[in-house]
Amino acid sequence: MTTTMMISIPMLICFFALMIGVGIYCRKHATNIDGFVLGGRAVGPWLTAFAFGTSYFSAVIFVGYAGQFGWNFGLASTWIGLGNAFIGSLLAWTILGRRTRVMTQHLESKTMPDFFEKRYDSKKLKVAASFIVFVFLIPYTASLYNGLSSLFNNVFSVPYWVVVVIMAVLTGIYVIFGGYMATAINDFIQGIIMLVGIIAVIASVLNDNGGFNEAVKALAGNEHAGPEFTSIFGPNPVFLLFVVLLTSLGTWGLPQMVGKFYSIKDEGSIKKGTVISTIFAIIVAGGCYFLGGFGKLYYDDMMAGGFISSKGAVMFDKVIPTMLSNLAPVVVALIIVLVLAASMSTLSSLVLTSSSTLTLDVIKPALMKKNKVNEKNTILILRLFIVFFITLSAIIAILKDSIWKDSVFIAQMMGVSWGALAGAFLAPFLYGLYWKKTTKAAVVVSFIFGTGLEIIQLCISVGWITVTNDVFAFVFKNSLYSGVFAMVGGLILVPIVSLLTQKTLPQNIDEKFSCYDVEVVTNKKDSLG
Repeated sequence: MTTTMMISIPMLICFFALMIGVGIYCRKHATNIDGFVLGGRAVGPWLTAFAFGTSYFSAVIFVGYAGQFGWNFGLASTWIGLGNAFIGSLLAWTILGRRTRVMTQHLESKTMPDFFEKRYDSKKLKVAASFIVFVFLIPYTASLYNGLSSLFNNVFSVPYWVVVVIMAVLTGIYVIFGGYMATAINDFIQGIIMLVGIIAVIASVLNDNGGFNEAVKALAGNEHAGPEFTSIFGPNPVFLLFVVLLTSLGTWGLPQMVGKFYSIKDEGSIKKGTVISTIFAIIVAGGCYFLGGFGKLYYDDMMAGGFISSKGAVMFDKVIPTMLSNLAPVVVALIIVLVLAASMSTLSSLVLTSSSTLTLDVIKPALMKKNKVNEKNTILILRLFIVFFITLSAIIAILKDSIWKDSVFIAQMMGVSWGALAGAFLAPFLYGLYWKKTTKAAVVVSFIFGTGLEIIQLCISVGWITVTNDVFAFVFKNSLYSGVFAMVGGLILVPIVSLLTQKTLPQNIDEKFSCYDVEVVTNKKDSLG
C-alpha cells in the first residue's frame, strides 16, 4: 500500500461518515414538502452561499475545464474564474436573489417550472419546462463523474464503475434522508474542503516549479506555449470571451442554481450570502483556472503518459492529474477528497432539482386528479425519484466510459446541456421577475429558441447536419458559442415578442407583482427613509 493510499483511505472514511451523519441528523427537517425541497425557506447565508458555490463548481471544472481552457488560454484562463465570481455569483445574487425569494414565496412556487406556471398562468409551460429539465439535466448530471476516473485510478487502481457507484450511493443516502437541509450542510463542509484543497494545490504546484515568477517565466519560454500564454487575454480572446459568458451568465437560468434563492432566510442573509458566494467563487473558480494555466509546463509528462496523440490531440481530462502526480502524498490525498466533495455537492443539487421538478410539477398534479396523493406520499415519490435520477446518471456515466466510449452523441449531449437549460430559462425567468409585460408567447419562443439552437448544435456536432454558411459556422462552432447565442438571443427575443403578443399577457399581473410593494420595517442603518 502506497503512502498516498494510507493517507487517503482514513480521510475518505471520515468524509463519508460525516456526510451520512449529516443526512441522518437532518431527517427532522425533511418531514414535509417545503422542508424537504426548500429547507423550510429558512436557510442562512453561509449555507446558502456555499450551496450555491459548490453546486456551481464541480469536478468537471477542476479536472475538465481547468485542464482544457488552461491548456488553450494559459494564465488568461483565470478570467473565466473571475467571470464566474463577478457575473455568475455577485451579479446573480444582486439581480436575482431578493426578487426570486420574494416572488416565489408569494406565488408559493417551489421549482422553476412551477414558477413559470404561476407567473404566466400556464400549466403547459410548467410541463414543457419539466420536460426540458428532465432531458437536459440527466446528461449534465452524468458528466459529473468524469473528473473522478483519472485521479482515483492513479491512486487506488480501482475500476471507474466502482468509484461511480460509491459516489452515487453515498450522495443518495444523505439526500434521501435529509433533503435540502442535509444537502446544504454537506455543501458547506464540502465547500470548506474545496477552499483548503485548491489553495494547497496551487501552492504545491507553484513550489514544484520554483515559485510564481519562475513558473511564469518557464511558461513564457516553453516551446509549446510562449509569451501569449502569459499575456492578459491569451492567444484567443474571442473564444475566451464566449467561455466566460457561457460559464458565468448561464447560472442565471439553471434551475439547480436559481433554486438556492428560493430557500434563503431573510434580507440579511441575502446581503451576507452575496459577499460569501463571491469570495468563494474567486478562490475556487479563479484558483482552478489559474492552476490550469500552467498546464503546458507538463507537456513532456503528457507525451510520456500517452495523453497527446501523434496528430496533436490532447486528452484534456489528463492535464490536471498529470500536474498533480508528483506532489506530496498528503496533498494528493487532499485533492482526492476535494474532487469527490466537488462532485458530490453538485450531484446532490442536481438530483434534488430533477426529482422535485418531476414529482411536484408532473407526477403530483396527475395523482391529485385521482385523489391519490398526500404530503407523506409526495415525499416518498420524491425519494424514489432521487434514487431513479442518481441510478440513471450513474449508469450513463459507466456506459459512457465503457460501451459508449466512442459515442460522439453522448459526449456532445453532455456538452449542450448547460447551453440548452440556460438558453431556454434565463430570459423568461429574469424578465418574469422584473417586467410585468412579459407574455406567455415570449416564454414559449424562448423555450423553443434555446433548446432548438442546442439540438441543432448537437446534430452538427455528431455529423448529422453539415453547415456551409459562414455565419452559421461561427454560431455553431461548438456548444460554447451556440450556448451564448441561445442565452443572448433569448434576452433579445423575449421583450420583442412580448410587445407583439400582449394578448397573451397573464391575468392579475399587478397582484403577482404586489409582493414587491409590501411595506416592511427596517433599521436606519439599512435605510434612511
